[in-house]
Amino acid sequence: MKTFKVHIDIMPHRELLDPQGKAVANNLHYLDIHGVSDVRIGKHIEMLVEAADEQAANHIVEDSCSKLLANPITEQCRFVLSEMNS
Repeated sequence: MKTFKVHIDIMPHRELLDPQGKAVANNLHYLDIHGVSDVRIGKHIEMLVEAADEQAANHIVEDSCSKLLANPITEQCRFVLSEMNS
């Protein structure tokens, strides 16, 4: 078995309204922060996966994203997988 470190980013689909991002974008000027035109807020998840190989690890992460971590109707899930040195 190999161990893989996974960084997962889950973001709302670009076509959908992001109320949290909109609230942040609309209020940055109150903090004297200027020049920001768009804010999108999502989730970042890190996990360790044990699998026989990279393909099996990819399958585990894809299943995790589609069945639990992200709502495929409203969110997109991207991840980066890297094998950890033993």
